Parts: sequence; structure tokens; C-alpha cells
Amino acid sequence: MSTATIRHFLVDTDLTQAEQTEVLDLAAAMKADRYGYHPYAGPQTVAVFFDKTSTRTRVSFAAGVAELGGQPLIINPGESQLGHKESIADSARVLGRMVSTIVWRTYAQAGLEEMATHSRVPVINSLSDEYHPCQLLADLLTVREHKGKLAGLSMAYLGDAANNMANSYLLAGVTAGMHVRIAGPAGHLPDEAVVAAARDRGAETGGTVTITSDPSEALSGVDVVATDTWVSMGQEDEKAERVKLFGRYRVDEAAMALAAPEAIVLHCLPAYREYEIAAEVIDGDQSVVWDEAENRLHAQKALMAWLMASSGLAAAPSLEGGARRGACSRGSSPPRKLPVKRGSRPSSGRGRSGPRPNWRRCWRPTASRSPRPPCPVTWWNWGRSGSAGWKAGSSTPCAPKEGTGRRRPVSPRKSSMRGWRSSPPS
Repeated sequence: MSTATIRHFLVDTDLTQAEQTEVLDLAAAMKADRYGYHPYAGPQTVAVFFDKTSTRTRVSFAAGVAELGGQPLIINPGESQLGHKESIADSARVLGRMVSTIVWRTYAQAGLEEMATHSRVPVINSLSDEYHPCQLLADLLTVREHKGKLAGLSMAYLGDAANNMANSYLLAGVTAGMHVRIAGPAGHLPDEAVVAAARDRGAETGGTVTITSDPSEALSGVDVVATDTWVSMGQEDEKAERVKLFGRYRVDEAAMALAAPEAIVLHCLPAYREYEIAAEVIDGDQSVVWDEAENRLHAQKALMAWLMASSGLAAAPSLEGGARRGACSRGSSPPRKLPVKRGSRPSSGRGRSGPRPNWRRCWRPTASRSPRPPCPVTWWNWGRSGSAGWKAGSSTPCAPKEGTGRRRPVSPRKSSMRGWRSSPPS
């Protein structure tokens, strides 16, 4: 398979403004019809690698893949040879023959780029040291839900402005046509290359970029206020120093007073109350943090489905419904319901259903079930005896009579209460 048509999502600008809108539209449709889309029907497998610990990323991807009809394969640190005993390139070549999508939460962006270069299936950056693009799709979906649009809105990010969240807010925000303001102390501002890329994308979409060390300038009349932890993974030893450094960038009631009256607050979580955000703000009326967390699920489901369709690996999903309206991949279809003949389970008069004389018609034979109907049983005694069955109206269990396929009463002491006394007739 040629890798020329395979689409990946490694950085926010991997989607154009129109494509970003398509993904967000699909996310809204999937949120309204949560179990209606099955691009991974089969089930197909999605490999989800974690080099860093996670709660929301892990749960949202695992649940999302399952809801899309697939099977998530969660691989934790130390459980694979990726990147140490086996090269990333070789791992990509192997994985592409076994799974339908690769999701990786890692450290270096270069590893993701190498994986994508050699992969024949979509690769998704679920977090790296440089970017967190999946989080921004959820954030933009949340803003659009509460504000009705994205283009033309202003958004301020306060705190550690040199981290992956600040980079993704810049790139994803201007891609959506927003006016993005980033505020942080000197020495903790975005890399110039990221700022230049954001301004280039803004020239296409109408979005703008403002970089400042003055939190008041960033907050003035803004529509959306966002922040993130000041102490990321691996920076725990610097906590006291960083708390002192970023103190004036805390999102508290005084900060929110500078924003627009109807401004909303975002935080990607986990949050440390009274550090980067005050408790009265994150738990207040302007907070949409919990909607934002939920939208990780819907945004990532839409992203996976969109990438599969754009790579030619699944049918294009419809905004009016997925699998039930023809978006099942690889010719799959929803499972059929077995026919049950009406009236085949008459009441026994004890509040439970009685014997099933039409068992052969109601229970289709499979490889795990005998094609011959078991003896007539009452439902309550069947449950008590397991698969051995009970003779209707009697306390004597039934067992197959050897050589005939017929059943005869046997002594309870000689019969297993957990299964057949001997193998069912074939």
C-alpha cells in the first residue's frame, strides 16, 4: 500500500481550516448519535501507546475506539520494544500490517514524525512535548458549543507559554480564524518558529497572534480564557520556583473581571486549584471545563473516523448518522437479531416463562452450541442447573442417553450440576 494518501495528525496545522471544520462538524454529529458510527467495525484494532501516564487521553481513546466498533490495544511503557529494542521505523512497518490506526502519547515530536513516515495507517499525536493537538480539537468544539462560532473570537492563554498547550493554542486557534493572545513571563514564551507558523496560517484564515508578558493585555475583553498547569511532568523538582514565577498569571476572579462579561474558562486538566486557577473560577458559572473534558471523546472519535475516510481505509461518515446509514467499513453491517417466534415461551403461572417447545427455531445453532435442541426445561431450573437441564415438572436432571441422542433421567448424585454428564450429542 502506498503511504502517499495516508493522512496523519501530528500537529494542529495538519488540518486546514476547512478540514478542521469538517472534523468539528462530525464531532458534533457523533456527540448527538454516540453509537451510530462504526468505521472500525470488524472489530479492527487501534494501537494506543503511552510513554506518559494519562487519565483523560487513555479513557477517551479506549472508549472512543470501542464506540466506533473497534478494539483498543493499550500498550504501556515497558510493554513493547518500540524505540529501544526495535527502531520506530521497523515498528511502524509491523504495526501497519496489524492495526488500523496508531495513537501515541510520547515525548519527542521527532518520534511521531518517524512513525508517520513509515506507517501505512494513520498516526495520531495524542500528546508530545511540543504539541497537544487532540486537546485543542476538544477545546474548539467546546468553544463552538458555547459561543456558536470560532472565527473572529478572541482567546487568551495564560501561564507557561513555552509548553505544548501554548503551541497548540496558537496553531489551532488561528487555523479556526480566532485572535489568539499568549501571555507568560520572559523566558517562557513560545518558540519563534511556532509563532511564525501561526502567523502564516493566520494570514490564510484571518486569525491573529499576540505574544505578551502582560496578563492584563491578553485578558482585556477576551471571549475565552485558557490556562494549564505550571508544573508539568518531569518538572516536579522546580515546583516552588515555578509557582513564584507564574503567580501573576493565575486565572482568578480579578483576572476574569478583565475579560468579556460572557467569557468562558478552559483548562485541559489535571488542575491544581489556587495555583494556575482559583477554585471559584474552575467551579464557577463561567467554567466549561467538564464539557471540555467530555469533548475529548467526541472530538477524537471524529478525528479517527475522518482520518480513516481521508486515507481511503473507511467509507466517508455522514453527518446524519454512521453505520446505520451506510458508513460501515469494509462491507460490514450491524449484527442481525435472531428471530423469536411469538408465543414460543408461554407463561408457567409462576411469574416466569415456561418451557420453550420451539427452541430449535428460536436459537440458531452455532459452533459453540449443540445443533440438537436440549430437553424441554423451565427457565428457573435451567438457571439453577447450568447446561445440564432439568426435566420439566421434576427435580430429576436430564442427560443424553448414550448412543441414541435421547435423554433419560439419571440420579442427581451421578450428574454434574454444572454441565452435561457426558458430551451433548453431535
